[in-house]
Amino acid sequence: MPDKRDYYEVLGVQKGCSDDELKKAYRGLAKKYHPDLNPGDKEAEAKFKEVNEAYEILSDPQKRQRYDQFGFAGVDPSYGAGGAGGGAGFGGFDMDIDLGDIFGSFFGGGFGGSTRTRNPNGPIRGNAVNVQLNLSFIEAAKGCQKEVTVQRLERCDTCSGTGAANGTQPETCPDCNGTGQVRVQQRTPFGVIQTSKTCPKCSGKGKVIKTPCGDCRGMGRVRHTRKITVNVPAGIDDGQTFVLQGQGDHGVNAGPAGDLNVTVSIRPDPIFERDGFNVWCEIPITFAQAALGDEITVPTIDGRVKYDVPEGTQPGTTFRLRNKGIPYVNGRGRGDQYVKVAVEVPRNMNAKQKAALKEFDALSGEKNYEKRKSFFDKLKDAMKGDE
Repeated sequence: MPDKRDYYEVLGVQKGCSDDELKKAYRGLAKKYHPDLNPGDKEAEAKFKEVNEAYEILSDPQKRQRYDQFGFAGVDPSYGAGGAGGGAGFGGFDMDIDLGDIFGSFFGGGFGGSTRTRNPNGPIRGNAVNVQLNLSFIEAAKGCQKEVTVQRLERCDTCSGTGAANGTQPETCPDCNGTGQVRVQQRTPFGVIQTSKTCPKCSGKGKVIKTPCGDCRGMGRVRHTRKITVNVPAGIDDGQTFVLQGQGDHGVNAGPAGDLNVTVSIRPDPIFERDGFNVWCEIPITFAQAALGDEITVPTIDGRVKYDVPEGTQPGTTFRLRNKGIPYVNGRGRGDQYVKVAVEVPRNMNAKQKAALKEFDALSGEKNYEKRKSFFDKLKDAMKGDE
């Protein structure tokens, strides 16, 4: 088994860091090493997989707790540990007190003994798998089909998930008789108290494998890398997650598979900005277009449309294109697009252009510049007050 780096070291965070710190570190590294941004770079691809594996474990509270306590053996069956199937195994003690037996000791069995039933070989649901998906602004706005790379635990085909080598079968544990629990009696000042602990021989599974499968090392599952096609819903926003049911880790003992959680990261767009389900963009127009009015071409997420700029349009004017914004996720309707006009003042004019502009200015009167007239009227009134 190749050496693996500590998951906290992989993400560059301290043990005990907050969920927000963990997510921020993960997103930064996932963007840095994403295969789309590093085509053909095998080292970046390996680091991307390493980062995703670390985040998958540390972002799950239960997996993180097992990892903090047992290291890789607590979260990866391929390391020969017993933690991947859930439960309080790992050969340690489960010190939950059997209250039925306690009250039975006090009151002569009036509580009917233990009512706790456990089936160590019952179906166990697989864990969820988390992946990051980078999208362009348009892909997220309109929806698309993408392929994601997933590392997940799957049933071992060699042993059909039993964990036992070909020609053999798991056997009932002789110590716990298949219950996964053994009883311990303790004498106390209050009498004899019975407690249960995880069977150390079978690690709570109820069965023992004398000849483990060579591929899965007795765990019944092996880790595979798969490429899965996903349909990204139109209108999804940066940082949001959509779920593919049953595409996560395979279950144990014929249990259902976990889910695949796909979190999207949207690259900034050079033209559009998003505000909720609305889209903003800024379009430069000439002085003449603003003064005389003109038909201009406006880009939208659906393509280009025509818009008539009215005569006398002022710098900074914003107009709205209804229903040209972001579609509502899994719903009807969509937002609007807002277009802000930036009037561009001409530069590098030649002598003829300057002469024409001066002639135009000489022909212009106060009625052509309402804001200018209003400003100087206010200034005149203010100066009268200072006299």
